[in-house]
Amino acid sequence: MSLDHLPWRRPASYDDRPCVRDERTELTYAQLGRRVDAAAEQLAARGVGPGSVVAVMLPNRVELLVTIMAAWRLGAAATPINPTFTASEADHQIGDSGALVVVATDPTVVQGDIVVLGVDALATTPAGTLPAADTSTDDLALLVYTSGSTGRPKGVMLDHGNIDAMIASMGEAIAIRPDDHCLLVLPLFHVNAICVSWLTPMSVGAQLTVLQRFHPVEFLRAVETYRPTYFSAVPTIYSHLVALPVDVQPDVSSVRFAICGAAPAPPELFAAVEARFGFPLVEGYGLSEGTCASTCNPVDGVRKPGTVGPALPGQLVAIMAPDGSLVPNGERGEVVIKGGNVMRGYLNRPEATAETLGDGWLHTGDVGILDEDGYLRIVDRIKDMIIRGGENIYPKEIENVLHSDPSVLEAAVVGGPDPVYGEVVVAFVSAAPDSPAAAVDVDALLERCRAELTKIKVPVAVHVLEALPKNPVGKIDKPHLRALVAAAGVTTGKGV
Repeated sequence: MSLDHLPWRRPASYDDRPCVRDERTELTYAQLGRRVDAAAEQLAARGVGPGSVVAVMLPNRVELLVTIMAAWRLGAAATPINPTFTASEADHQIGDSGALVVVATDPTVVQGDIVVLGVDALATTPAGTLPAADTSTDDLALLVYTSGSTGRPKGVMLDHGNIDAMIASMGEAIAIRPDDHCLLVLPLFHVNAICVSWLTPMSVGAQLTVLQRFHPVEFLRAVETYRPTYFSAVPTIYSHLVALPVDVQPDVSSVRFAICGAAPAPPELFAAVEARFGFPLVEGYGLSEGTCASTCNPVDGVRKPGTVGPALPGQLVAIMAPDGSLVPNGERGEVVIKGGNVMRGYLNRPEATAETLGDGWLHTGDVGILDEDGYLRIVDRIKDMIIRGGENIYPKEIENVLHSDPSVLEAAVVGGPDPVYGEVVVAFVSAAPDSPAAAVDVDALLERCRAELTKIKVPVAVHVLEALPKNPVGKIDKPHLRALVAAAGVTTGKGV
């Protein structure tokens, strides 16, 4: 383990290299190190030390990165909180994590007696009072909270060894190098942004530019201005980019590849991005419990549309039958993972930890198939599976058919209650950008489904929404859609 992403472990030769910037601040590696030490001194004065937890409730900005590393400088862990959370949501994460200090934009938003430090009060010049750093791979580094699609969010415990393994795995897969430059647009309360966009380039002395939010035109303007070599984003972002008017022709020649992850995307989207912008778009797959990513289509090599690529270096991805045996390539089962990136467990949740890690494999809850070359195709979530009259139906197959219609931006399929079959297929779609919801021809979508799917997979209803609901990390919120179906009884008809 190298821990080369930590400022106190970096080579002195990095000192004057450009390190990180946002719209307010630009720092070299040496300047970042000093800012980290200054913030660490403040946290130490408030009682933070080895084993403590620091909560960081900030939008994307340089100070968020500084605060996380300042906690690490003291042997503490950091838990990044979605800055748009309500007080109840934030209080749950702060209380569950046992955070000692919260760093926030607005100190008044945090309730209770916890110590709150306003981001504008963070020191920038260290006094030199800190002892030498002593960071171990076994030290807890991050408490990343799951999106909470079932019950209250759980804290995923990631230690420095997990992060180091993830950086090494991803860095080798994308051939990260010192002259790379990542444009970070995903929210930094998510481990994807932390590991893929931030720490991986930091480990080799590359550059990072942090954007606070995404807007299609502003994002492309940032690409032209900062000249990044790669970025990572979710399918919705790429859908918005390819939907821009044809006269929007940005100079994206600096980008050598882009990564798509966090949610399933249809193969048509990848083809559209590559045709429109000219750089390869590679799809990856992983979980917070695996410190972000476990597979990815290669940047230089065979990319198979419809798959999320082979296992990343240093990881083992397999398919498991319900009886716990591993099945051959070509057979369907649960995706399971081994590697140094697999989490320590869930904070204070021994039963959930045992359920997910008990047999030595990380159980993902995803249904997948490995092909003859070891490329993984995700069929669906086990919990999303619809059982209609005893037949298993996987929503992703139906969603892919709906996505293939050019009028559809996003699609989600859930099970609706039915007195005869138990469950039936219900679909929700949103219209492509700049198109009214009325432009979606529901009859044509149903006819497309009838032509490409067996009868039991054809939705009993297709509902057109202005936008599909999302959870805090940008994934379509299927529990919300299921609740809508259950509450409104929208299992029949064309729309709601």
